[in-house]
Amino acid sequence: MNALQVKDLVVAYGQVNAIDGVSFDVPQGKLVTLIGANGAGKTTLLKALIGALPAKSGAVTLNGEDMGRAPVEDRVRRGMFLVPEKRSLFGSMKVEDNLLLGAYSKRHDTDFAQELERIYKLFPVLKERRKQLAGTLSGGEQQMVAIGRALIARPRILLLDEPSIGLAPLIVQQIMDVIVDLRRTEGLTIVLVEQNARIALKNADLGYLIELGRIVKSGEGAQLAEDPELLRSYLGVQG
Repeated sequence: MNALQVKDLVVAYGQVNAIDGVSFDVPQGKLVTLIGANGAGKTTLLKALIGALPAKSGAVTLNGEDMGRAPVEDRVRRGMFLVPEKRSLFGSMKVEDNLLLGAYSKRHDTDFAQELERIYKLFPVLKERRKQLAGTLSGGEQQMVAIGRALIARPRILLLDEPSIGLAPLIVQQIMDVIVDLRRTEGLTIVLVEQNARIALKNADLGYLIELGRIVKSGEGAQLAEDPELLRSYLGVQG
């Protein structure tokens, strides 16, 4: 069963198609990665999926329901959440308050204390920093807050835009371990846009390579990571 289906999606900036007839499936409970060079259209695609950018044509189907021109808030209510590249935290608010903002779509009877403890178990450093202003955190810690803010709402499908950008390798691996564990233990469906193609493909069930707004190659993540053509042309490995 597919949690997300994208069919012939076109997104334009003026007369230029930034996404040009993209189609792909995201199976329930799988980690799917979208890789490609800067300017390939990856971020634009995520914004279109969440409804922040209007589609010129094509269809986005979430858990069997055609989203049509549904606004962002409707897609969020249906369980789709985006962690944007720039994190969009409230720097003058405490870490814990930033996390709780992610629960705005939850019912009033939600046990927020329990949900916070769940996030702190995933990212223990955030419990230590919970009373600290988010703007004073390191880049890696801010990324953890951004992901935790989305997770506290118990999403059905999580969209992640470049979670590793600007972070040290050790922090990148820590965040990736959490992402993979969420897929494995909670069955969370994840769409990961990632510049670090090697680590993304290594951990993904499926991968899609985007060039100039089109998907030009797809397959199992592990297979794409060993694809000689992709290694030479995209990952810069001679073989």
